[in-house]
Amino acid sequence: MALKIQIPSSLNEITLKQYKKFLKVQKNVKEEKFLNAKMIEIFCNIGLEKVMLLKLKDSQEIISILSKMFDEKPQLVTRFKMNKVDYGFHPQLDELTLGEYIDLDTFIGDWDNMEKAMNVLYRPVIIKMKDKYNIDDYKLGTESALLDMPMDAVMSSIFFLWTLGLDLSKIMTNSLEMEETKILTQYLNSQGSGVGINQFMDSLKGTLEGLKISLN
Repeated sequence: MALKIQIPSSLNEITLKQYKKFLKVQKNVKEEKFLNAKMIEIFCNIGLEKVMLLKLKDSQEIISILSKMFDEKPQLVTRFKMNKVDYGFHPQLDELTLGEYIDLDTFIGDWDNMEKAMNVLYRPVIIKMKDKYNIDDYKLGTESALLDMPMDAVMSSIFFLWTLGLDLSKIMTNSLEMEETKILTQYLNSQGSGVGINQFMDSLKGTLEGLKISLN
């Protein structure tokens, strides 16, 4: 019996939820062949029992296709539509609020909570005029919706921050009022053992290389 499998052709067809699920499997499974089977199960959205019925050469071809999706350098995804809602990347990072910065700094290096970082960077578009747009205010408790966002937006935004050589603390201290700057400085100094943006940027190169994304 021929199996019908819908193979994603780009990261746009893989969700953050699927990727987080794969990362958990990858963390606990060391056997490559079983990990490859789980990759097909998760990203092609079929049962593991059906994956096991695939011909070996077909499974190898699928793994090759899935792996190649991570080969290309991602271009920043500024807009995407999800569940009939138009989302936009934050158009002015230098105008992040202190609360937005702290949440982004806290969660950008934590794949278990990556949707919380994405909730800062991507929000529903409320006004648009040609290529320009405004996004909704930052709202806590709405991050679960971002689990369905496409992985090309997730990876491209992370890569974008990295290629900026982003030190958000410098951007923020240039735009915040004096009292807010004092609070931010105290916060940054208290994060010596945390996994924030600065530490995340140090480790991101290795992460992207592990995903086969070129930094050159």
